[in-house]
Amino acid sequence: MRLGIGRRAGAVVAAVTVAAVLAACGGGRQPGQAPAGGANAWALTGESGDVLGAQFDAWNEAHPEEEFAVEYFANDAYKEKIRTAVGAGNAPTLIYSWAGGTLEDYVANGNVVDLGDSTARLEEKLIPSVADNGKVDGTAYAVPTTHSQPVVLYYNQEVLDAAGVEVPTTYGELLAAAGTLKDEDVIPIALAGQSVWPELMWIQYLTDRIGGPEVFQAVLDGEEGAWSDPAIVEATTKIRELVDAGAFGDTFGSVNADQNGDTALVQTGKAAFLLQGSWVYPDFVAGNPELVESGGLGYAAFPVVEGGAGDPANIVGNPSNFWSVSADASEEAQATAKEFISTEVLNDAAVDDLLAIGTVPPITGIEDKIAEQDDADYLSFVYGLVSDAPHFQLSWDQALPPARSQALLDNLSQLFLGQIDPQQFSDAMDATP
Repeated sequence: MRLGIGRRAGAVVAAVTVAAVLAACGGGRQPGQAPAGGANAWALTGESGDVLGAQFDAWNEAHPEEEFAVEYFANDAYKEKIRTAVGAGNAPTLIYSWAGGTLEDYVANGNVVDLGDSTARLEEKLIPSVADNGKVDGTAYAVPTTHSQPVVLYYNQEVLDAAGVEVPTTYGELLAAAGTLKDEDVIPIALAGQSVWPELMWIQYLTDRIGGPEVFQAVLDGEEGAWSDPAIVEATTKIRELVDAGAFGDTFGSVNADQNGDTALVQTGKAAFLLQGSWVYPDFVAGNPELVESGGLGYAAFPVVEGGAGDPANIVGNPSNFWSVSADASEEAQATAKEFISTEVLNDAAVDDLLAIGTVPPITGIEDKIAEQDDADYLSFVYGLVSDAPHFQLSWDQALPPARSQALLDNLSQLFLGQIDPQQFSDAMDATP
């Protein structure tokens, strides 16, 4: 039976709830508002937020004179609030981000500080490909704080068996499987098109499998015409091929990821496959534990594209979420934040809590801990993807500056909906400042 996630996560949630109640009862400050000269932090709601909350609770208990005030937000609300706060010089002491282009902007504008030797403990045990995302020109301005989140191809084995379909290892096999599943009146691939950002996973993996990471690096480097690289044009052509073949069904534009609409389709057997981040695994556990416990929920790496130049071991997604320290915070608050990073972030207790909710922290040498979990097979699979990946590509909407990121999402949505063709997509993106 699967007991580990619910039991341990429940304890973490309880700790955070108690901390929130105590914070609300003491003093007149609003939630997340630091005392004068003190430290504060904003983070996301959800299970990872519960794990972070347990860390702040432990810190506050041990450091009553240096307590953190913490406030939690939903994903989209947080992104809007932090952008405004950083620009206005009112950011929390600890700034939560996905690194990438946002971190580079923070560094260029002097919004965050060099973390110095506060990262020394973490550096010794972090998976290098993940740690590097927190560095700009070799200097650490951010540290991983939660789990690694590679994008995984999930599938409902019962649906595949009923249709006589094997798990595809190549793009050609995936396209053929989509045709078979459609004939069986099953949505071949669930896709939360209303949310748009899940569509990024398709263009990222296809581009990387076809041309390798150098293709998107040219985009990041601002090379003229980078979006018209043949690998990107071929990737978007394959996306249209999948859409036209009915691979995503007819109503993907109304499916919402924040409401778990895509995972629900797979859980209920209405769809066979789902390309999503590893963060959705707890949704499967909560939504259909019987499917997970029976082995009916499968997972695989993204298929190889025949003739492609990219390494099939490359992965895309979010290497982790990261903490940075605000340059606008007081020296006292900055010192508190750096000490928190040094002692609490991804320490042994945090690693245990992350594993307990079915997620994998980016820490080396935790194979034995993983083997002890009820979800050992899945966690080992994800840990292997991250540990063995020659390249871990950050989600494009985070890797790019905000304005270009929004243009990418807008044009990608139009591509999937058939409102523009592959070349028009490339032309529009090349014209984006």
